[in-house]
Amino acid sequence: MHATRTALLAAAAILLATAPAQARRKAVVLPAPPNAGGLIDNINGYTIDQTGRVQRFTGMLIDKAGRVAKLYQSGDTREKWLDFKLDAKGRTLLPGLIDAHGHVMELGFRATELDLAGSTSLADAKAKLADYARERTTPIWIRGGGWNQERWGLGRFPTAADIDGVVRDRPVALARVDGHAMLANSAALAAAGITAKTPDPAGGRIERDAKGNPTGVLVDAAQALLERAIPQPLPRERDVALASAQDQLLAFGIVATADMGTTPDDWNTYRRAGDAGRLRIRLISYAGGIEPMLSIAGTAPTPWLYDTHLKMVGVKLYDDGALGSRGAWLKRPYADAANQRGLPFLDDTRLRNLMSRAAMDGFQVAIHAIGDAANAQALDAIEEVALTYKGDRRWRIEHAQIVDPADLKRFGRNGIVASMQPVHQTSDRTMAEARLGEARLAGAYAWKSMVDAGAKLAFGSDYPVESPDPFAGIAAAISREDPSGQPPGGWHPEQKVDLPTALAAFTSGAAYASFTENMLGSLAPGHLADFILVDTDPFAATPMQIRATKVQETWIGGKRVFLRK
Repeated sequence: MHATRTALLAAAAILLATAPAQARRKAVVLPAPPNAGGLIDNINGYTIDQTGRVQRFTGMLIDKAGRVAKLYQSGDTREKWLDFKLDAKGRTLLPGLIDAHGHVMELGFRATELDLAGSTSLADAKAKLADYARERTTPIWIRGGGWNQERWGLGRFPTAADIDGVVRDRPVALARVDGHAMLANSAALAAAGITAKTPDPAGGRIERDAKGNPTGVLVDAAQALLERAIPQPLPRERDVALASAQDQLLAFGIVATADMGTTPDDWNTYRRAGDAGRLRIRLISYAGGIEPMLSIAGTAPTPWLYDTHLKMVGVKLYDDGALGSRGAWLKRPYADAANQRGLPFLDDTRLRNLMSRAAMDGFQVAIHAIGDAANAQALDAIEEVALTYKGDRRWRIEHAQIVDPADLKRFGRNGIVASMQPVHQTSDRTMAEARLGEARLAGAYAWKSMVDAGAKLAFGSDYPVESPDPFAGIAAAISREDPSGQPPGGWHPEQKVDLPTALAAFTSGAAYASFTENMLGSLAPGHLADFILVDTDPFAATPMQIRATKVQETWIGGKRVFLRK
């Protein structure tokens, strides 16, 4: 036994000594290649490039910085070393949608206040107010909004007397659906000191009865007379409202939004959320006037904060009111109120001075203009101010709802952005006919004419005036039919736009409107990986099917921030 073992060891030594040198070296284990990032695969992907062309793809690689690294076509070799891989199982993937005009904090507060947006009559609204007051004994002031006398078929504004019988011992302040009028009960009017002797403020109107007494409705700038008496929300209440707004927007696939009319309190709320890591959506802020712009941003637009989640780029200026409250400034009297032409908020000199004050420090100017007179004034001002402040300014006109056809071509000059809301057309159709008459509707909600004129088109919803749902806006833009399909074939169908144009206006066009097209709005390599997975292919669907689209997942910066349960 011992001899056999010795012989075996000797034989092994001889073999080892005669083996090639490289075979005696220790094997070298190479490190694995670095991971390439995340892969979203097996998708029906669409994106709109900056020229408006539709591009399709079946896979998307996301780098470690949360940006698009590569778009794959069928048959392309995919990366194998990955941080994660999601099989989308053929679902449709679109760029994250951008709302070019919304009001973030108002959307959040609407969720905690009395919501009358769904009320169908004055009686229905009064019943909702009674229930709300009974269930919530605090705070003392009852706030809410969403009423629309046109939808109620009331034929007049509601009055304090209408709601005093429901709530008499607590002040009530209820905003009209467009935010351009406020309904107050008698207790609220008394708390604000509004009487028959209170004069109408500039840019505002106190609705009065035949004896000159306030009826309870305050239009446009007159709302401030009431607002100053209402206790302001506490910081923690603002934080809750912002969280609610973000939840709502992300569920609709909105990854970024222009916040039109940001106040210092709003900005502080956004900063608190950013500091605490709670800011999920991208907020592009336009201050609610020159003073808040200077207070927040100082001498120039802010840099991106919180990993490209918050930035102030400009200022919003109000040129007139809204059509529903007859505050929109018209060139000729209202068809249904021969003694009214609306409310001009700024004279020519004041508007130009405010625009210059913003432009001299590089802030973008966005002008709210709904009536044809207001739009003409805004166009005049841009044409003059642009002679001094040259370069790529992207002057914005917000809403541009009622435009004299003679002024439509002017939107194609000076790089103007027409920031419009398709859902306003379907909501306002019958009211616009009553306010204007058929002869003045040729330039109303004229999206196709804007495109033909060469204007840059950006779409939004004006939430909470309307639902933030961008698919309702896309459906309205391509059909000009309301949710019930009325009128068949569309209202003034010559103003429809095609689906690529509508989708671009909610993505690349909305990004362009706020100088963010090099990072947002399309899924091009190097852009932020903001995208959504939806249950409907809009390019293979009817307008009604597009309107019913549900967002299943929302991703921002390559991270999933919403998943529909």
